[in-house]
Amino acid sequence: MPIYAVRHRTIYVYSEPVELSVNLARLRPRELAGQRVTHFALDSEPGLEDVREESDFFGNPTAVFKAAGAHERFEITSHSRVDVSWSDRGGPPGSPPWEEVAQTLREAASPETQDALQFTLDSPMVKPFPELREYAAAAFPPGRPAAEGAFQLMRRIHRDFRFLPGATGLKTTLEMVFQIRCGVCQDFSHLMLGCLRSLGLAARYVSGYIETLPKSGKPKLIGADATHAWVSLYVPEAGWIDYDPTNLLMPGPQHITLAWGRDFSDVSPLRGVLYGGGTQKLKVEVDVIREG
Repeated sequence: MPIYAVRHRTIYVYSEPVELSVNLARLRPRELAGQRVTHFALDSEPGLEDVREESDFFGNPTAVFKAAGAHERFEITSHSRVDVSWSDRGGPPGSPPWEEVAQTLREAASPETQDALQFTLDSPMVKPFPELREYAAAAFPPGRPAAEGAFQLMRRIHRDFRFLPGATGLKTTLEMVFQIRCGVCQDFSHLMLGCLRSLGLAARYVSGYIETLPKSGKPKLIGADATHAWVSLYVPEAGWIDYDPTNLLMPGPQHITLAWGRDFSDVSPLRGVLYGGGTQKLKVEVDVIREG
């Protein structure tokens, strides 16, 4: 099974000095049954002060810290070594009909379904609307197994929406993505979440990394990798099942899970509160290198 070295570098350049900044980072990959973190470290310039490692509401590892002293540039890099033992998933597992899964969630009779129930609700960046339910319904005819329906929905999104970096931004709403029929992995994940939740199913947003392989005969591009996003559907007994609508596949050993939540707003890798700074420019580089 693969072993990955991951470097996630974030650079902020400010038009005016930042006198004080307090930051929250979600840069340490999660510990999971099929994923083990054997090394993690943070480097920064300027250095970090008052570092406090915690977990957020969803159990994602977090670090809260201050950037030391006044500065006009802040660079932070996380270094992770991750052993991944997921197997390739060729297709969806067997599951009950989607209507039965939705009913089980509504009843919330077990601790597992009670926890999953929160992922059926609207979230800040995913608010389903009537057209979205109509779009989702085509993949979920009566009696279709929930996991198979999600697979067909993923296939439909991949066919109907074009991957186009720069076409959307943080202010692009789910309705706008649905109208323009293009976007990036974050948009496609939010779209799939909205479709599943519109049917009463529980689905969460997963952020992480994916190993991107170069074209045959071409060298791997340093810094070309980026944070990735996909979707996880809850099915009683089977648990959480992952789907990657951007790449039309079920995540396997090339995916590294960083964090999960209701949508991107719950899992932003780095956010902070600044005193000063003026305007800012942001640059992010991610390298995922297979070591074994």
